[in-house]
Amino acid sequence: MKRQLIIATAAAAALVAAGTVTAVAVSNDGAGTARSGAPVTAQPAAHDAGSGTAQVQDGRSSIRMQDDDANGQEDIREARTAKVTASDAAAAAVKAVPGTVAGLDLDADRPGLVWDADVLGKDGKWHEVTLDAGNARVLNQHIDNEDDDARERAALHNARTDAGAAARTAAASHGTVTSVELDDDRAKAVWEVETVTNDGKEHKLLVDPQSGKLSAVPAHDADDDNDDDGADD
Repeated sequence: MKRQLIIATAAAAALVAAGTVTAVAVSNDGAGTARSGAPVTAQPAAHDAGSGTAQVQDGRSSIRMQDDDANGQEDIREARTAKVTASDAAAAAVKAVPGTVAGLDLDADRPGLVWDADVLGKDGKWHEVTLDAGNARVLNQHIDNEDDDARERAALHNARTDAGAAARTAAASHGTVTSVELDDDRAKAVWEVETVTNDGKEHKLLVDPQSGKLSAVPAHDADDDNDDDGADD
């Protein structure tokens, strides 16, 4: 009996290692015979779109990035490495969560390069979607119940130019887009877009949500950004 139990246990372990779970039962009728149930293949957990729980494919980006950057040129390095553009990331985010993209950010804080997208869903809820920067595959998504800005909702509702279009406009003349954000703290809401050109220079641009017109960040805003950078040193 003990020998049969050992054999059955070893067989079950081998099947589990191969990705298949098989029910194995050992008879206690004294005959020492073993009975095996039908194999059951493990399935990935499904995501309930209405539950707000995280949907994780494998949780890892196809693009590996080093955690440290001695030269402090993270945005440049990320821009040169990403295979998915900001506009394509916006399209993939809306495909995963129907709605309107309010922000995009190319991020390598995790063990890999991803696009983080904020989406105001058609369900009226804010969603955070993490996309692989190598192939636009959804790695994670969940509902964000913490931040809800009524002004941002209104600005998104009234915008004629979305985040993807703002990214395309900026990329046409100013390189690779690394960030898109709807800034509603100004007198008039505007898309704030950050890019990196081939020469390694970073740019911050504004795109009008109504007309789609591209403009440079006002000088006083640039000065404020420089002051903030100096305060962090």
